[in-house]
Amino acid sequence: MSETTAQDAPMGRRERKKAATRQALADAALRLFLERGYDQVGIREIADAADVSTTTLFKHFPVKEALVFDEDGGQEARLLAAVHERPRGQSVLAALREHALSHRVGARGGDPAFADFTALVENTPALRDYAQHMWLRHETALAHAIAETTGHPADDPHCAALAHFVLEAPRTARGRADGYETVNRAFDILERGWDDISPGA
Repeated sequence: MSETTAQDAPMGRRERKKAATRQALADAALRLFLERGYDQVGIREIADAADVSTTTLFKHFPVKEALVFDEDGGQEARLLAAVHERPRGQSVLAALREHALSHRVGARGGDPAFADFTALVENTPALRDYAQHMWLRHETALAHAIAETTGHPADDPHCAALAHFVLEAPRTARGRADGYETVNRAFDILERGWDDISPGA
């Protein structure tokens, strides 16, 4: 019988309670934000709705904006997996294009709840800016993943530049009905270059 590692072991009671409290806070915050608007809801109201103190809230979420975004670690893991676990023969850029179109643009496009969430973020400057800042925190990790899988030095400037522009590409879809096509065109430029896309421009 194989031993159970600490990583594989189920969460203890204390960890489950902390996770439940964190989820209750995130759920309460999102519900209130969607009902009344982000700027009209205070931290104390969110804490009261989740039946915890404001001190407990700040232990889980250091700033108000963080209440809306609770998957940062998972986002980075999926981003790096797109590079490291891409099918044989698929280029790094093709894998990152596919990831951007499915996870950053087209994800859950038919889900009304997700549409409401997206509208909340896009229509709230504080959330919009926080989301972009949070997303760009993955730039260094992505650059290292690109360098590792392509055999370049970890500090290679070309890998750093590609990581930056790949993460910025989904922002070109902001406020556009043709967001999917817009991001696709951004990746066309990354893949083939501006001169090839717009000869003579």
